Amino acid sequence: MISDEALMLEFQGGSRAAFEELFARYHKPLYGFFGRRLNNPERAEDLVQETFLAVIRASSRYEPRALVRTYLYGIALKLLAAERRKFLTSTTSLGQSAEPKTDRTPESVLWVRQAMEKLDAPDREILMLREYEQLSYSEIAELLRIPVNTVRSRLFRSRLALKSYLESGAKTNPALRASAGKPHPGKRGMQ
Repeated sequence: MISDEALMLEFQGGSRAAFEELFARYHKPLYGFFGRRLNNPERAEDLVQETFLAVIRASSRYEPRALVRTYLYGIALKLLAAERRKFLTSTTSLGQSAEPKTDRTPESVLWVRQAMEKLDAPDREILMLREYEQLSYSEIAELLRIPVNTVRSRLFRSRLALKSYLESGAKTNPALRASAGKPHPGKRGMQ
């Protein structure tokens, strides 16, 4: 299997097949990245396309200093920040609520989402990059331009805060309390 970095260098040299392979490898993960943060499937797909357009436009300037994965998520984070700024500007000017929609979300998923929203934005982002995008501590540090130890401490703090929010929700909601007592498949020892 050819590495992502080798594919990117081949793409720089004009290989369409190399780009198609990178697209195939990263389309779904990037879609998940945007989808979990925006809760809008159409816009998530648009931003995936914009990410790859940015790669095409900047291909001549790419240097293999970082992993392609980190490079792509760096572009995605910048696009997400721009999207959020645009969304906040439009909702503020229209007087709309900035609440994300929740179409038929199961109660437990909504419960976790609400707990995640209570976290500070930087801590929530680090937690999502680690748990959903499966980025390593060093990749997150490079992506956010912060020290690895800062990633570790913020991740630890956000996990504790999330656990606290979830436990307090379980105490006040009997339906959640019943599901909270059931062990999560594959998550031994996390109670």
